[in-house]
Amino acid sequence: MTNNINFFQFHGSGFLKLGFTIFFFLMSITSSCADTYAKWTANELTLDNGLINRQISVLSGKVLTKSLKIKTSDLNFNGRSEEFSFNINGKKFSGLAGWKLISITEASDKYQGNGATLRLEGINDFSGVQLDVTYLLYHNLPVIRKQITIYNTSEKEIMLEELDVEKLIMNFNYIESVCYASYGRQKHLGTYIGNWDDPILAVHSYQYNAGIIAGNESPGVLKRIAYNTIQNDVNIGLTHTNDLYPFRKYIKAGEKWASPKAFVIPYSNNSDPWKIMNTTLADFVRRHLGLRINEFKNRPLVVSNTWVPFRAVVSDTMAIRVGKAAAECGFQLFTIDVGWYSVAEGGKPQEPAWNGLANMGDWIVDKFKFPKGLGTMATEYKKMGLNTGLWISVGTVSKEIAKVYFDHPEWTVRNVKGESANMHSGKADLATMCFGTDWKDHIDNKISEIIREGNLKYVKLDLAVLTSAYVNSISHSGCCATNHPYHKDKQESFIVIYERLFEVFDSLHEKFPDLYIDCTFEVTGKMQLIDYAFCQHAEGNWLTNVEEPFPVGAFRLRNLTWWKSPVIPASTMLIGNLCIDSPEFIQELKALIGSFPIILGDPTKLSPAKRAEIKTWTNWMKLMQKKYDYDLYRQDLSGFGEPAESNWDGWSRINTDTKQGGIVGVFKQGSLDSERTISVQGLNPTAIYTIKEAPIHKKIAQMSGKDLLEKGFIVKLNKKYDSRLFEIEKMGNDNSYLEDKLKLK
Repeated sequence: MTNNINFFQFHGSGFLKLGFTIFFFLMSITSSCADTYAKWTANELTLDNGLINRQISVLSGKVLTKSLKIKTSDLNFNGRSEEFSFNINGKKFSGLAGWKLISITEASDKYQGNGATLRLEGINDFSGVQLDVTYLLYHNLPVIRKQITIYNTSEKEIMLEELDVEKLIMNFNYIESVCYASYGRQKHLGTYIGNWDDPILAVHSYQYNAGIIAGNESPGVLKRIAYNTIQNDVNIGLTHTNDLYPFRKYIKAGEKWASPKAFVIPYSNNSDPWKIMNTTLADFVRRHLGLRINEFKNRPLVVSNTWVPFRAVVSDTMAIRVGKAAAECGFQLFTIDVGWYSVAEGGKPQEPAWNGLANMGDWIVDKFKFPKGLGTMATEYKKMGLNTGLWISVGTVSKEIAKVYFDHPEWTVRNVKGESANMHSGKADLATMCFGTDWKDHIDNKISEIIREGNLKYVKLDLAVLTSAYVNSISHSGCCATNHPYHKDKQESFIVIYERLFEVFDSLHEKFPDLYIDCTFEVTGKMQLIDYAFCQHAEGNWLTNVEEPFPVGAFRLRNLTWWKSPVIPASTMLIGNLCIDSPEFIQELKALIGSFPIILGDPTKLSPAKRAEIKTWTNWMKLMQKKYDYDLYRQDLSGFGEPAESNWDGWSRINTDTKQGGIVGVFKQGSLDSERTISVQGLNPTAIYTIKEAPIHKKIAQMSGKDLLEKGFIVKLNKKYDSRLFEIEKMGNDNSYLEDKLKLK
């Protein structure tokens, strides 16, 4: 009893809470609420939502999953697993020994998850540690999501490493199986230890025609999913001590730390893991994973940015002139990229600075370029129907001229020599500020000031904070300072910097609910890196820069979107830098509609007729969004694989929830074939759909959802490099009146 009293006093609850807890435990050990997905006895938890069933026992000190099944199969996906594992002060803890069950209680989250939490107390050699192991299930999906919270109930600080939140051993053999790695797109045989490009790993058994998708919500370079490191095992969690970027977290006496979440999606009677990614995984991610893009209202569909061709040569007159032309093309948001800023009084400003990397850090408006400030700009844009966006580096400052660096050199990231480090490029004139210091609150307040001043609806937050997308040296990562208040050493700095960066994003969203945060791949930490953790705190990710002319640039864009989109929502992917004044811009725009169109270039170079043509397309996009909310959906087009030279590729963006319809894009990349048959999935089989060519709404055919799936419709493309987009509209769609309304604008 003494241990329990101390535990609840640790939570500030006192004896009264202890009494209620004992009462609740005694009442709940034989049953739980009939409305939940969890039931339990004194030592066994059963999770069941009608599609998936998992039985977990806590007996003789062990925590084990006895079975993991889906209702469409007798296959038990699990056998002899450890359930979880981690190291504390160098000693391994796992579910195989050392635990006493304290309680089982109902658990839920704000995304309709429901399940239970096992509260475990370490015993004997594992005393001083308590765990909450939480399992959540979701309506009508064969998904189980898991998180571990670790409490330090000892009297000393503990060091946590090598955390695997989920550990399962598959009941099918690696010899007849294959894993799908790197966003689920690359096949791999045998043992696989994943890295930052593995927010999921699919393991597929040819023998059983079944498999499992393992999902990891850990951030950036700290993700780790491993398969067959022992034999047929799947482990999901954070990096180990021998990995490139090892995870470490110190937990003080009396404190706790909650892990990132992991999830599993078993499937059977299916030979194609990509089909599961396009259906079950996509539904789970959209409905329940808590991604910012899914919660953001009034999402922009097409955005302009000044980086190409203007670079840092920006001014108010230029921005108004270019913004007006962009508005005439139907754009919704105009972003001023690098070069708008100067340094505070007390720094050493250049007058004016046309170098995009100069003057960074203090983030005040350059009065030479914008004498009337950003607020006036936003007012002018509003008259044009545009919202305003701005580029800001979230962690980089000038060591030579920024006042914040002179005032607070102690905030900088430190290398192994104890010197200020530039995580982004390594150049000596810049420094990266460490989020393990009070820089976090400083930059939060500074960005908030800029948002208020400029009435911003979008911020592009850029440049490395933890690792570089460009510097290959592993030593060029993390913060080696030993005197920063929020991390003790380099290993702990990885998770601390990520977590405190997310706190800034969350703080900005709390203050500005309609703010769109674009967190670039450079902040995330690796080339073209995007994952669930960052998408849970930022609406978008500037994924890369593509500047090759058509057809190469559009092809690269489609290829990159195809690579990531089964796992990450396409609407979070901002892919620059295709330009509006390109001779083949309409072809490029059709490719961009498959992700999130971020458009650069100089629209003032376009004739009025060309601007009107582009506006026809942007109006079509707005109409499709009003009808179908298409930007939250994207599916592989059946029969089309990875975009490749001498082939066809395509995508569909069908609203699979309402089944009212959506859009389809078809692309010919140098193929000798002049036509292909297009099959469309995700529709109501008995409903009738009209196929219309974009953007002119020309009716091509009418077919049932069943025929669209099983027979398809033919698309002809005669040019060597060409594309066509289509609307798929359910007959009787209540929003069809919008078509005529938008045609008039």
